[in-house]
Amino acid sequence: MQRIDKNHPTQEWISSLRRRFTTEAEVDRVLTRRLERRAGPGYTSVPLPTLVSGVESLLNAKIGSAYSVTNARWLSGGASKLQMAFTLTWDRPGMGPEQTRMVLRMEPAESIVETSRLREFQLVKAFEGIVPVPTAFWCDADAEHLPYPSMIYGFSDGVAKPTNSSSGVSGVGTRLPEQLRHKLGPQFVEHLSTIHLHDFENAALSAFDIPTTGTTQCSEWGVNTWDRIWEEDHDEDVPVLRVASAWLRRNMPILDRPSIVHADYRTGNFLFTENDAKITALLDWELGRIGDRHQDLAWTTHPAFGGLAEDGKTFLVGGLMTESEFLEAYEHHSGLKVNPRTLHWYRVYNSYMLAVLNLATTYRIARNGKTHQDVLVGWLIGISYMFQDDVRMLIEKGY
Repeated sequence: MQRIDKNHPTQEWISSLRRRFTTEAEVDRVLTRRLERRAGPGYTSVPLPTLVSGVESLLNAKIGSAYSVTNARWLSGGASKLQMAFTLTWDRPGMGPEQTRMVLRMEPAESIVETSRLREFQLVKAFEGIVPVPTAFWCDADAEHLPYPSMIYGFSDGVAKPTNSSSGVSGVGTRLPEQLRHKLGPQFVEHLSTIHLHDFENAALSAFDIPTTGTTQCSEWGVNTWDRIWEEDHDEDVPVLRVASAWLRRNMPILDRPSIVHADYRTGNFLFTENDAKITALLDWELGRIGDRHQDLAWTTHPAFGGLAEDGKTFLVGGLMTESEFLEAYEHHSGLKVNPRTLHWYRVYNSYMLAVLNLATTYRIARNGKTHQDVLVGWLIGISYMFQDDVRMLIEKGY
């Protein structure tokens, strides 16, 4: 069998992947674009003046020349995207002269998660005034103005963790004191319920396909996406992941109700103000899709995104509340039932996805020097084995 050079993929091989793994049109476009530019140069440091010039080019196209960009600076946080904060002095439509704090969110050459800035932009825009999100201003979906696809949104006040607490990568393992948990927990559940109940059919979501209710199309698109990414990125086969893919395909759940899914809803991906414990912004919508609400519920309750209470024994979802409290509150606020079998399927699905990303994609982009987070992605390869073991245990456990 001829070995594929995945670092220099041919159009024939790319076309074969597209035929094998049918998924949403925009997801297919982004993954195809990634392969077509893979043989290109790796990541090189982008100076702030270059980003400012790109922002100015985008602003010239969107609002003209009556503005100034100042106070540009790097933002830390996040494991996959480059972020620059700046201040825009402009005549804001409907509001008049204003100095607006903004954030540029841009891809590197290749990312831990290869996603669409247009999809992320449209989702954030759809939820303005519905749940706490930054204001979405502009999107450079095809990198016409900036080095890589980007979006610009408003700067949100708040912190991702208490000032004196610790956390791991991207907010994982954040420790929250009991008093703060009681204030943040209800908001956390209510916002997720609102997201799942939102009328997406009246939102401007042209970059999304809607799976058919009463079919397995939603789950099939999802498995196809991560199977395709595995084929694109891995170098060595891993039998447990082949087993997982086959299990997922044999047991695909039927979609009872399509909802907008955030797909990374957890502590660490929202900001809150410390003085009054109010959630001010839900962040990192890049994996969002129109799909099955159980994907979010399974993700949010994953052990990797929670922690133990003060007794050292009780597991808290997102470090906020027990799983039974979380699911009970979700059903109460949303009026939607949680199907245990579908929840279990999405737990396997999410662990499979995490194993694919951390074992295959992080390896590929680190090997090829495609990201600004080379040390981090090298470390992430190691934790992929935890997710492989999750997959094994969940399948063996069954429901």
